[in-house]
Amino acid sequence: MSAALVSKYIGQLEERLAVRLLNRTTRSLALTQEGQAYYERCSHILDQFDEMETFIREQRDIPSGHLRISAALTLGEQHLAGATSLFMDRYQDISVELNLSDRFVNIVDEGYDLAVRIGKLEDSSLIARKLAPILPSLVASPDYLEKYGTPQHPKDLVDHQCIYDANHLSGKLWPFMENGKTFTVPVKARLTTNGILAVRAAAIENGGIGAMPRYVVKRDIEQGRLEEILGDYARDSGALYAVYPHSRHLAVKVRAYVDFLSDYFANQKDWQ
Repeated sequence: MSAALVSKYIGQLEERLAVRLLNRTTRSLALTQEGQAYYERCSHILDQFDEMETFIREQRDIPSGHLRISAALTLGEQHLAGATSLFMDRYQDISVELNLSDRFVNIVDEGYDLAVRIGKLEDSSLIARKLAPILPSLVASPDYLEKYGTPQHPKDLVDHQCIYDANHLSGKLWPFMENGKTFTVPVKARLTTNGILAVRAAAIENGGIGAMPRYVVKRDIEQGRLEEILGDYARDSGALYAVYPHSRHLAVKVRAYVDFLSDYFANQKDWQ
């Protein structure tokens, strides 16, 4: 489009809107405040339009290609590996690289299609889709509780042996909620580890009280290996999210995987 034609169309637009969109001099053009606001809103509308057209086109497409996924170690071992195998059985033209690590991964810089993350997410430029709630559990073995007693209030933990997970974001100050207000309790631990499955194993063997997501220990609780305590004081632990870069044209394979995980976790009793 020629500069003259662009100038003509902008003039017509300004006349219709009854505002000046550009400040013009003999040497430069600059957006007015109204022009900037109009441009930003139009860009957003065009993005939505592109996404809608992409979505419609992709309904005819079959997901294919290589999918690179980052996820936490325990989550991947207990749930994602199995779920991803079911996903691949459904979509035969997709191969997957599932990288499990408790290290925070920059999915854009490191070339991942998406990450599956746990907890409360910080604001970022990434898109986050909630897959399931993360329910917290405080557990100990029946033998431990029989020997040392069952805490009736979080403050009672100061008299108990706790198992400390070095990956716990709150450190040795464990968070709780009472009457709508949050508070923390300092815990002492003879055993410190950096793996949630190690915390579970130690708790089962009478090593003390451990804090972990309920999906890790739900079957242990049901089968009597562990008992849940202080459930009335549990604080929201955030959720499970699929996180991926913002894009006008989200790849079919990524959309298919995220949709699959959303359905998968909605039907898993360990996450309810």
